[in-house]
Amino acid sequence: MQEKGLWIYFILLGVLIFSAHLFAAFFRKSRVPDVLFLVGIGIVIGPVLGVVNSEMLGDFGSLFASVTLVFILIDSGIDMHINDLRKYWVGMVQVMLYSFILSMSTAAILAHYIADIEWLSSFLLGSMVAGTGASIVIPMIRQMKVSDKTRTVLTLESAISAVLCIVVALALIEGFKMGQIRFERIIGNVLASFFMATLFGIVGGIIWSNLLIRVRRIQNSMFMTPAFVFVIYGLTEALGFSGAISALAFGIVLGNAPYFNFSFIQKLFGKRRPQMQTLQENEKSFFKEMVFIFKTFFFVYIGISIPFTDLIALLYGLIIATAIFVVRLILVSIVGRSNTSIDRWIVSIMMPKGLVSAVLASLPCQINKAAGYVLIPNAERIECIVYSVIFFSIILCSILVLMSRRKIIDEQFVPEQMMEVYDYE
Repeated sequence: MQEKGLWIYFILLGVLIFSAHLFAAFFRKSRVPDVLFLVGIGIVIGPVLGVVNSEMLGDFGSLFASVTLVFILIDSGIDMHINDLRKYWVGMVQVMLYSFILSMSTAAILAHYIADIEWLSSFLLGSMVAGTGASIVIPMIRQMKVSDKTRTVLTLESAISAVLCIVVALALIEGFKMGQIRFERIIGNVLASFFMATLFGIVGGIIWSNLLIRVRRIQNSMFMTPAFVFVIYGLTEALGFSGAISALAFGIVLGNAPYFNFSFIQKLFGKRRPQMQTLQENEKSFFKEMVFIFKTFFFVYIGISIPFTDLIALLYGLIIATAIFVVRLILVSIVGRSNTSIDRWIVSIMMPKGLVSAVLASLPCQINKAAGYVLIPNAERIECIVYSVIFFSIILCSILVLMSRRKIIDEQFVPEQMMEVYDYE
């Protein structure tokens, strides 16, 4: 970085932040998603011009992406209501499980027959792209005025499907090492990761909610809440569970503190027990501002990280991303028959891949390198195709969001009295 001079990076950072606000304003007027512009900037300054590349960012890139995910999940959890969770969890489970299985199977079949990847490697690839990216889905639905049900289902699906992607992919990698796949272990790991991570998040949220009234007395304490979540996230990950789920659960507790005011806590603290606190408006505004900034740099980072060295792999990624959308569209039209047309459409198009897929894509090459021989066949091809699926799924989702504006105002698609409810902000 010293060779090119630090000044160019400072200029890029400043211009990027200004541009992000312009893109967001342009999105509100024209309905062209700002994601397209941000990913495009990343491609230009990364693969095209070579000003920045993923190797230059090193481990900082992955750390930054994880921090972005934590902020997004906390903010989403804070805005999520317990009553919505109670009403819509069945729909979320249906969409998540069916979508995951069908997406993984579709990607695996296509990878085997069009990319000539052997079956186990194909299903490994499928597991990497079967979920949705919380760091992409949540910011996009936040910019759209959707129903509480749609927002809740998509937020929970994106967070929980990440657990499925990680556990299934690691189980398949273990299958390469052992020569067999143990499905009971996969199911056990998924349940353990979800429930233990949720427990960590809830306990951490209850503790912090009771401490907030004292923490606010400390000068410059605004950043102490995310700092506490970083600790919870790190401990959860260190124990082999999902830090993302714990961060989401933590946010839900902070946003719904009265529901977690259990009697046994009163007995534990006695008369000295402080009152459980929710976040104040200035604290919520702080989180939303941080989410906006981190989201901006994350999408640029995605653009920088996309490899354009294998054009055939890019084509395969486009085919797989399109096929996953078609399968999801058919699935949602079947399981969501009782929902409105616009709800089904929004759930169908929110299928972009994100951070988890990118991290998992690099594992096969790393494992082969560590083993000193080819343990996982087609590792490099898998990595390129997964990155391509990430890229085209984001592009496809953004284009469909733009098209959905016309679909929403089409009287044949949604009754006139519902237009204002489901219109963009």
